[in-house]
Amino acid sequence: MQERTLLEDQLTSIDRIERELDDQITLIELGESEKDSGVVADAEGALRKLKDEVARRELEALLSGEADANDSYLEVHAGSGGTESQDWASMLLRMYTRWAEKHGYKIDYLEETPGEEAGIKSATIQVKGHNAFGWLKTEGGVHRLVRISPFDSNARRHTSFAGVTVYPVVDDRIVVDIKEADVRTDTMRSGGAGGQHVNKTESAIRLTHMPTGIVVVCQNDRSQHRNRAQAWQMLRAKLYEAELKKREEQAAAEQAAKTDIGWGHQIRSYVLQPYQMVKDLRTGVSTSNTGAVLDGDLDEFMGATLAHKAFGGPPAQVEDVD
Repeated sequence: MQERTLLEDQLTSIDRIERELDDQITLIELGESEKDSGVVADAEGALRKLKDEVARRELEALLSGEADANDSYLEVHAGSGGTESQDWASMLLRMYTRWAEKHGYKIDYLEETPGEEAGIKSATIQVKGHNAFGWLKTEGGVHRLVRISPFDSNARRHTSFAGVTVYPVVDDRIVVDIKEADVRTDTMRSGGAGGQHVNKTESAIRLTHMPTGIVVVCQNDRSQHRNRAQAWQMLRAKLYEAELKKREEQAAAEQAAKTDIGWGHQIRSYVLQPYQMVKDLRTGVSTSNTGAVLDGDLDEFMGATLAHKAFGGPPAQVEDVD
């Protein structure tokens, strides 16, 4: 029924786009014949919006992977650099939550480890909605920030790194077998702002898959049992994502980008000083509107990366920005 609903939505959208295209063209012809520039301008504006929608629908048609339509987990980890990188990790987390909100996705916070002074050391969220993984999978890798540090009394320019990992929520269509003997379970106290429950009971769960070294943590619920169930779901999803990576030709390079959060591995650079520039080093897409990007305006970057992956070829050789 879900697949049927999605197909009906796609067909309905195509019919609506065709009708609206014909209507706007007719309005332009009428406006020109009657020399009504206002009607022509409004119709041209509607056509530009229609063009943007068609471009997005075109990209969505490329989301044909086995798990592209699924919900997605997204993890953010601060790199080396202490408070600077931890603050940058929190900025990235906000950027992705703003992107998700703008596209009507629901967000669940599963784990968050705050930094000592500011920001976060790590966080995990679940983004729920159609094609959430298909879009977000383009964001996995190292993200680099260059700015005047708000934590430096001498107002010097600092470079910070944070890593993003994305993997799909595994549903009933995908079977992942895990031997319980291969998984170590640890309980711990939940982190956070405190309260009657937080930091008082060992409700948080950490699972370690010993053959692969994959670790997941869940602490969003007061119930240890519910956290355990969520953690097992996350572990299955991570193991499935690892298997997907093996099928890709660029698996080795992408894994290196995740394990070393530092120079030479970044996929995108965000420069706020001495000028404004966000540049993707895989596709060459760049913009000077850094505020909009950090507020969740990522569609241009995601679309370019998705198209590049779909049509094949090695990553573009693009110079980084200083």
